[in-house]
Amino acid sequence: MDPESSHSTLQKRFGGSMHTRRTDRKSSGFGHVLIVVYGIFSLSAGVRSLYQLATEFSMAPVAILLSTLSAAIYVLATVALTKTGPGWHAVATWAVGAELLGVLGVGALSMFEPQLFPKASVWSDFGAGYGYVPLVLPVVGLAWLWMTRPSRGER
Repeated sequence: MDPESSHSTLQKRFGGSMHTRRTDRKSSGFGHVLIVVYGIFSLSAGVRSLYQLATEFSMAPVAILLSTLSAAIYVLATVALTKTGPGWHAVATWAVGAELLGVLGVGALSMFEPQLFPKASVWSDFGAGYGYVPLVLPVVGLAWLWMTRPSRGER
C-alpha cells in the first residue's frame, strides 16, 4: 500500500484533513478570546463547586448547587463555542442566555434574600466575587453570537 492511498483510506475512515478551514465564524477571531474566558470560568467555577460540594455543602446548599449549575453552564458554553455548525451555535446561544438569566436571577436573589447565601455562589451579587465578569460575559457572548449567527443558507 503506497503512502498516498494509505492517507486517503485514513481520511475516509477518520474524517477530513487536519488542515481544513473552520467555517463557523463564532469560534474565530474574537471568539477565541470568548472561548478562553469561558474555559477559565469553567475551570474556576468547577473547581470551586467541587471543593464546596465536598467540604461545605451543609453550610450553604443553595449557593453551592447554584455554583455547580453555573460551572455546568460554563462548560456547555465553552464546548458549544468551539464546535461548528448551526446546531452548536444554537446550543451556545441557549447556554449563554441561561447564564445571563442565572446571573441576573441569582444576583437579585442574593441581594433580597442574603440568608440563602451564607457562602457566595459564582453568580451571587451579580458576580461581584469575580469582578462582575459573570455579569458582563454573557452580554458580550450573546452580542458575539448574534453578530456571528448562521445565515439562512447555513441552517
